[in-house]
Amino acid sequence: MTSLGRVVSVLAGRAVPYTRPGTRSAIAKCAVSGPVAVGIGGIEGDEQGDARVHGGRDKAVHHYAFDHYAPWRRELGDLPVLGTPGAFGENLSTTGISEADICLADRVRVGGVVLEVTQSRQPCWKLNDRFGQADMARRVQRTGRTGWYYRVIEPGAMRAGDEVILVARPHAGWSLARLIGTLYHRTLDAGVLREMLTLPLTPSWLKLVNGRLARRTVEDWTARIDGPAKQD
Repeated sequence: MTSLGRVVSVLAGRAVPYTRPGTRSAIAKCAVSGPVAVGIGGIEGDEQGDARVHGGRDKAVHHYAFDHYAPWRRELGDLPVLGTPGAFGENLSTTGISEADICLADRVRVGGVVLEVTQSRQPCWKLNDRFGQADMARRVQRTGRTGWYYRVIEPGAMRAGDEVILVARPHAGWSLARLIGTLYHRTLDAGVLREMLTLPLTPSWLKLVNGRLARRTVEDWTARIDGPAKQD
């Protein structure tokens, strides 16, 4: 078994009213000390502000590479939100592993928990408001520094300092970096999209890929990227 990286922080947060009328979010997460229980629904004590697009079995745990923080600081400046893990609403912050190092359907062991990679994150407008950057979600999408989600295969406990151990890699040719490149850059490459249909895609990704192949157009990202109107 291969060690991919190491946990910096395990984080959780409560859903509270957010920046725009009628919205809620738990994007502001804090590190949890000691062993943290992880069940099928995710990190103990963690919440989601909008269950339509966050949480659930296929998005139980959100992982973001702490290694990405340095390039973000170079590009955005030394923003306070980038001072500690949790800027991107992640549950798991690590060093040593990024989207280029993990593949769709990889299984990893972190402490006593076994997780399975389900998809990369599709960044939304809440990042714009959290960072005070109107194009932050687009930046995250364009750079490929999106983070990713897991489903929980074996519940247990994890903590800061645990290694991320690769247990299984059934689709070695499909790093998340490759998938992200297809989704946001080679958007209508029919050959690659058809190849994606051989993968264990989540229902939302299966719908997305089939839609692109059927319509030969890319789905509208506006609502996800820009969000509801702000109050004047």
